[in-house]
Amino acid sequence: MQLSHGGEPSPAGAPVARWSVEQVLALAPDTASRKAGTRLGAAGPWSGTGCDATGAVWGLCKGSGSTPYRTVVDPTGPAYQCSCPSRKFPCKHALGLLLLRASDDAAFRSAEPADWAEEWLAGRRARAARTSSPAAGGGSVRGPADPAAARKRAERRAERVTGGAQELEQRLADLLRGGLAATDRSGYGLWEETAARMVDAQAPGLAARVRELGAITGSGPGWPVRLLEECGLLHLLDAAWLGRDRLPDPLAATVRTRVGLHLSAEGPPVRDHWLVLAQYDIPDGKIVARRIWLYGRGSGRTALLLSFGAAGRPPAQALPVGATIDAELTPYPGGGQLRAELGEQFGATAAAGPPPGIAAAAAPAVYGNALRDDPWLDAWPVTLRDVIPVPSKDGWQVADAHADAHPGARTGSALPLAPAALSRPGLWKLVALSGGGPVTVFGEIGHRGFDPFAAWDPGEGVEGGGATGGSVVRLV
Repeated sequence: MQLSHGGEPSPAGAPVARWSVEQVLALAPDTASRKAGTRLGAAGPWSGTGCDATGAVWGLCKGSGSTPYRTVVDPTGPAYQCSCPSRKFPCKHALGLLLLRASDDAAFRSAEPADWAEEWLAGRRARAARTSSPAAGGGSVRGPADPAAARKRAERRAERVTGGAQELEQRLADLLRGGLAATDRSGYGLWEETAARMVDAQAPGLAARVRELGAITGSGPGWPVRLLEECGLLHLLDAAWLGRDRLPDPLAATVRTRVGLHLSAEGPPVRDHWLVLAQYDIPDGKIVARRIWLYGRGSGRTALLLSFGAAGRPPAQALPVGATIDAELTPYPGGGQLRAELGEQFGATAAAGPPPGIAAAAAPAVYGNALRDDPWLDAWPVTLRDVIPVPSKDGWQVADAHADAHPGARTGSALPLAPAALSRPGLWKLVALSGGGPVTVFGEIGHRGFDPFAAWDPGEGVEGGGATGGSVVRLV
């Protein structure tokens, strides 16, 4: 079994990342794998374990048969190979090997890889070299084989989306003419039928937003106001699509993405040492979307990796939170250009503390500026520095540590936590980590508040302050 991208090992002399137990468990595809991997995270079932200067680890795990399973893990990617029949990535043996490495360094001797491990590692490096060298014949040219046919297909789809947008505009006008309160009597069928029409028009982005409208109706006090707000955003997206020829290129690209058209990553790749800030999954029907946030140490850019899993299988792409990878990212077009595609990886290095942050009081302005490039943004990534989680009458908030110590004076220097954060165990991890003192927290700021995803120990520095990979606490 193998996962993710190929890549070269870390340059000689570069510090190799050693993942923490929490980072390893975050790679597990499901709860059952996490439990099974934990049981194999002790030295008992393992023999022939070893590691090399690139961070690769290997070992033989005793199973129910007479032949032990051969397991090897390359942190570049990361990628896994195991002789077991499991279809999960990583399997329980790969998780157990990484957990043993995280908890018992003495169980591994530094040596050249075993023959069977070296064969797989060498194959990965050879494939990566061919992929990154077009002159060697391994390069691939992106784009359709027949540009003219692809252009015609794109034009036909654009026409169908335009027809769907025009129909949706009429339905929104009828809805407002009849009054929003009447939608409570129509039931969800009204929205589902409209969403189905948008699917027929090949505009899945519009269909998803219509279904969200159906979830708002009758959802609690004030729902007509929330419904009107979302109807306004949907009308804005419709109008933007119908007038996309008059929009600036970045905004036009954002509109195409929002209605559901696929865009490819383009532009020059950005190579940097990318700190993995957060990783979490969002179920969407039968599909699971995985979001991975990265921060470039050199470029100062924040990037989002998106991957998807279907038919009950988790997305293949997985990176340990708190690790730093030396890699290239290619940005997608659109407002803000946050989404990127992970390209060639050159190795993994030791983490060096959290990224630089801002005060809680400054976060709403950052979100507001981002809305100018993408008015349909639900949230925007920010790192808050020196904030303290404190209870409020409506739940919890994160307040600037250097604001006036009187609770009543924190109003302009605090952010309410989003409702989703209040129901997760991560809230209590954040409170325990803080202990009433300031912490650095990464998350997303939106119209519902701040949603924290990761936090760093109060004693850790920023940008090379000596933090290790285990200093980060995952909150999702």
